[in-house]
Amino acid sequence: MGLEPARPPLFNHRGHLMSPTVDLLAYTILALAGGTLLLLVPFAVHRTYLLLLAARRRPELPTRWVGKLPHVTVQLPVYNEAAVVERLIDAACSLEYPCDRLEIQVLDDSTDGSDALAEARVSAWRAKGTDVHHIRRTERTGFKAGALSEGLLEAKGEFLLVLDADFVPHADLLHRLLPPFEEPGIGMVQARWDHLNERENLLTRVQAFLLDGHFFLEHGGRFAAGRFFNFNGTAGMWRRRCLEDAGGWEADTLTEDLDLSYRAQMRGWRFGYLEDVGVPAELPAVVGSLEGQQRRWAQGGIQTARKVLPELLRGEFPGRVKVEAIFHLCGHLAHPLTLLLGILIFPSAWARQTLGLERYLVLDLAVFAAATLPFLMFYGVAGRKRSRSWRGVVTTLPLVLATGIGLTASVAGAVLRGLVPAGGNDPFLRTPKQGAAAGGSRPGTMIPGTSKPAHTALKLTLATWMWVCIAGAVANGFYGSLPFLLLFASGWTFLGVEGVRPIFTAPASGMNEGAAKVWPSPQSGREASPELERDGKDARLVRLRDREAGRVA
Repeated sequence: MGLEPARPPLFNHRGHLMSPTVDLLAYTILALAGGTLLLLVPFAVHRTYLLLLAARRRPELPTRWVGKLPHVTVQLPVYNEAAVVERLIDAACSLEYPCDRLEIQVLDDSTDGSDALAEARVSAWRAKGTDVHHIRRTERTGFKAGALSEGLLEAKGEFLLVLDADFVPHADLLHRLLPPFEEPGIGMVQARWDHLNERENLLTRVQAFLLDGHFFLEHGGRFAAGRFFNFNGTAGMWRRRCLEDAGGWEADTLTEDLDLSYRAQMRGWRFGYLEDVGVPAELPAVVGSLEGQQRRWAQGGIQTARKVLPELLRGEFPGRVKVEAIFHLCGHLAHPLTLLLGILIFPSAWARQTLGLERYLVLDLAVFAAATLPFLMFYGVAGRKRSRSWRGVVTTLPLVLATGIGLTASVAGAVLRGLVPAGGNDPFLRTPKQGAAAGGSRPGTMIPGTSKPAHTALKLTLATWMWVCIAGAVANGFYGSLPFLLLFASGWTFLGVEGVRPIFTAPASGMNEGAAKVWPSPQSGREASPELERDGKDARLVRLRDREAGRVA
């Protein structure tokens, strides 16, 4: 009787099943994880590049306006801003500028009755001689872009300052933004954003770091190196001729400010950035508001890339400008890539072990360092720009990274929407304002606090997967993957829990428990708010603004 041929073993030396199907799955996972990392590495390298650009000397801009001051129009686009609209109007009407050359437009598309508040404040300031107008539209066509376009038709100003509802400008803002326009080629001047409520909670602290990175390093670096950068939708002033030459406001993307910025610079206009001029504003204090804002910015950024990049890349612009534009406009692609990478961390470790590639598991630590160190340096430098203590910076940075990861769950879908034409029909969703920085919200105003249920469920599901993977990594000795897993688990857990926290938190005094109430109209019997004296300036607001805004080191 002959011997039977030897059969290949069913399991390898680690006890894992050996089969062509398992091997194919392992190779597929490794290829997918490796490809994702290769696509993400350039974004990390680009952060370091921006850090180097930001170290360059800024171009010099004129610091004095010579001759007679020009006419300026201040545009205040608002929509259902009962909590902050009076504060905004009072701050705008308190700007120091000759009354005969200053016009203020309240571009009010509100549908919640808060237009009565705006009308009362406008009437009070008009009675004191301020040229302020309350402009209403019958339809909210084009959302914010449409409101600004309609206001432009009636505007008297040669220059136009735009302020969103939650901004509280210092009285000298116009005098500080005007001088760079002495150069005839300057079409827009942007100020940095300061933070009224940075210390309100962990979420606002993290956002302050993220925005400081954008303004001090991204804007600062691009301006210093002569790259294209953008008007941020608020706290910036436009030369009217530039705005009109670029084609005006268009509403075919969710980031009309970014779109117009690129169209203007592609027409040859230059932009100025004043890093030392800050305008305090409110940071979203709840996850639902933050995620809504980030989704709009991400989807609009990708829409703008689809709209302007083809013409820019065909144009006769320097290669360095084109490359930076690609990174700038396509930066939000990192969200879905990061989401995919997080899901694949543990499976890729399993795949390497299955294929007998355990010796390469130590590469996880090297990859982790390469992926995170550029971001740690970037936001660490940004954090120190406001003279925060080293201790405060170091303790906040891990949460900054975790929050960025946590946002991928809700923002990745918006990025994909931006990639398809159908996404152009999505509405412009405003970021809700609380007005808490100036003493709390008005009775009856709704404070949205929860994320969309689907997004919260996704974050908590991803967080659960990460914690299961952490347990699996410990059990299987995948220690090199643990830092990655812990970072992703922390981010999705933090934003997932924060997204549902308001459901279990008793409403603060003055906030409604339902979702339908609004601040009552004058017909309900409420008296108009007391007039703000032109030279009084609401001492409480001024003290808070000066304390929270901080000064640049």
